[in-house]
Amino acid sequence: MSHLKAASTSKAGGWSTGLIVGRFDPPHLGHSFMIEWAAQRCAQLVVFVNSSTSADTAPGDLRAGWLADLHPEVLVRQVRHQLWNDWDDEELWAQWMALFRSEWPLAAGPDVVFSSDGYVNEIARRFDAQSIVVDADRVTVPISATQIRESPADHLHQLAPPVRAWVEANWV
Repeated sequence: MSHLKAASTSKAGGWSTGLIVGRFDPPHLGHSFMIEWAAQRCAQLVVFVNSSTSADTAPGDLRAGWLADLHPEVLVRQVRHQLWNDWDDEELWAQWMALFRSEWPLAAGPDVVFSSDGYVNEIARRFDAQSIVVDADRVTVPISATQIRESPADHLHQLAPPVRAWVEANWV
């Protein structure tokens, strides 16, 4: 199920359209910081929640739903796939980009791609967009989804209430 909510077009910012791509598995306060930071700089922001049944620890539709509820000012879309990551595989890159283009919900864009990870540069280049790395060292919100998956009970304070409740019920 895709979660799509209308974005406000009245926002002032440097770009018309922006994109964030990630697993958000699970979504945490660092993700929310990045989404809010990017949304302040774009008239419309799209968040792709990558979902693969072979890799998901929290269901993709649930992650997309949480983000749509937590950030109603952005377009959140679950992107289902069975792809893997190999940054040196040109054919795989072509598959990823075809998937991303097929899921892009707006008439134009993206103009900019945001991430806290360096792979954003190549995604942005392939979209002919600008890349912005947001808080790569995770200084503002010192957490990663990997840390949460590895030790969920130690990082509950880094989760929004609905995500925390699910993590407590399913992982702790």
